[in-house]
Amino acid sequence: MKKHSIRIKNGKGDWEGKKLTIGMDLGDRTSRYCVLDQEGEVLFEGSAATTQKGLSEAFGALPPSRIAIETGQHSPWVSRHLSGLGHEVIVAHAQNVRLIGESTRKDDRLDAKTLARLARIDPALLSPVRHRSAEAQVHLTRIRARAVLVGARTALVNAIRGLTKAYGERLRKCHPEQIRKELAAELSSELRTALEPLFQEVQSLTERIQHYDREIEKIAKLHYPEVARLQQVNGVGTLIALTYVLTVDDPHRFGKSRDLGCYIGLRPGRRNSGNSQPQLHISKQGNRYLRTMMVQGAHYILGPFGKDSDLRRWGLKLAQRGGRNAKKRALVAVARKLAVLLHKLWVSGEVYEPLRNHREEERVAA
Repeated sequence: MKKHSIRIKNGKGDWEGKKLTIGMDLGDRTSRYCVLDQEGEVLFEGSAATTQKGLSEAFGALPPSRIAIETGQHSPWVSRHLSGLGHEVIVAHAQNVRLIGESTRKDDRLDAKTLARLARIDPALLSPVRHRSAEAQVHLTRIRARAVLVGARTALVNAIRGLTKAYGERLRKCHPEQIRKELAAELSSELRTALEPLFQEVQSLTERIQHYDREIEKIAKLHYPEVARLQQVNGVGTLIALTYVLTVDDPHRFGKSRDLGCYIGLRPGRRNSGNSQPQLHISKQGNRYLRTMMVQGAHYILGPFGKDSDLRRWGLKLAQRGGRNAKKRALVAVARKLAVLLHKLWVSGEVYEPLRNHREEERVAA
């Protein structure tokens, strides 16, 4: 392997003047790669450090080539770095490359070779995904960091409530932001002494979450004016709108607004065969956090504080059809329509009319 690394660094070898296809299996420390020529023959294989310096030494001297990698922790910055070196980078959807994920002979060397062969034959076989820009990645990291704090606070609040019940007492119902160390005064002295550190941690997490909220508001106002356009929809706040914008990144890469439902995994799965058309669960593919945000928006739209709109009326009507899971299905359906609606508003720039369909029906009836 060392011999191959020297050949690449010096820019000398059998690949000169040829169109190369490279498959690379990213590892946390080192990454394996396989280089094919335009006839599909293996020119050489090797490994490189999964660092900017290591990738530059391995691929910086090569002519512009097609490089296939899989989605993972390192794929965002690796794809940007290799693109900066002049290569065509294809980021394969790891879950959709079944030749790798379901292979009985799986190791880094074979994975790299399989990626290279698929990229050479037809890149569409890799179900390529698109990573966002470095700036958008940093902004989205703030949102995800906030979600981590919210999850930690929820776990602490649940622990406090469970521990108080085990002692025969009960903490009054309130929003997590209202849980502070002063609330421990309602408990007995023994329990208050034991749980006061947890109350303090919850209060500290709440303050940090509020700090992230202020940062997110600033980011939306300074860098993403389209967020205000999406916030026209009742139930869509800054957090949901900014998460949507940063995750979708470029709305024009979708041919139709309806594609957004599939993109975030809110469409039902399909396994039709002959006359059999079973009803399956949603695919749950795509970005899970954005899907969670859409469901939260749907909760608000269908909840007691949601304002009257075509989307709310449609969802409530769907929930009234009966059945054990009618409300859950209505919630998912509204979340899918919400994702489609936000894309339409983003691309068209139209002013949102909550009761547009209802007024159109009244006009036709008149």
